[in-house]
Amino acid sequence: MKLGFLGCGKMATALAGGVVSAGVFPADSVWVYDCVPAAAETLTRKIGAHAAADGAELARNVDAVVLCVKPADALAAVRAMNSALSGKLLISIVAGLSLGKLEGTAGADVRVVRVMPNTPALIGQGAAAFATGDAATPEDAALVSKLLSAVGRAVQVKESLLDAVTGLSGSGPAFVYLVIEALADGGVLMGLPRDLSLQLAAQTVAGSAAMVLQTGQHPAALKDQVTSPGGTTIAGVEKLEKAAVRAAFLSAVRAATQRSRELGA
Repeated sequence: MKLGFLGCGKMATALAGGVVSAGVFPADSVWVYDCVPAAAETLTRKIGAHAAADGAELARNVDAVVLCVKPADALAAVRAMNSALSGKLLISIVAGLSLGKLEGTAGADVRVVRVMPNTPALIGQGAAAFATGDAATPEDAALVSKLLSAVGRAVQVKESLLDAVTGLSGSGPAFVYLVIEALADGGVLMGLPRDLSLQLAAQTVAGSAAMVLQTGQHPAALKDQVTSPGGTTIAGVEKLEKAAVRAAFLSAVRAATQRSRELGA
């Protein structure tokens, strides 16, 4: 089976490099195209893929196309592949672009899967969700899951949940970076050197997330293990609760989800 990437930006580079490194696809079965030739050249040189002259040539040479272009360019890019996409699988990572719009543009004989990845996929630590279109098969879903799992974790959801996924894991890295930055600033406030404080803050967040994933325990239970009666941690937790930090995160995910819905309308 052959896989194509239409668009060679950061996410396409992460996915293409991930599937080749994981052995999901050999390099010589991967094709790429970008309207900026230098971008395609960089990716082909990095992973050993083939470069196509345009989108139609890309689609002719592969069994599945991963659509990795900007939302404003996406439907035009699908139309440009024309009949070359007929009978094939189209995997879209374009934010806000619905299965209905993709299927209506690509044609009834094109199987479509919509994906919401996030930027930690660039280091193999992504969290992605995907939804399948009406014509997509269980085999298509398995292929997409395998592709996304090469750069992190992947789950299948109903399309109606993808906006919430966007609000949580799509936008979530930015929220976590704010947490890391704030914790590091707190360390500096208390006298730690900036570099040391940032390292400790980032590793604290990374280690805490790993504890949740590896132990399977609820974050509240893990929090309780750290908060000794009358101790330092509960004193800090009290300040966070007074500042409504928990409510602020709820509001952030809500706002990002609502914005995703607006963009897709």
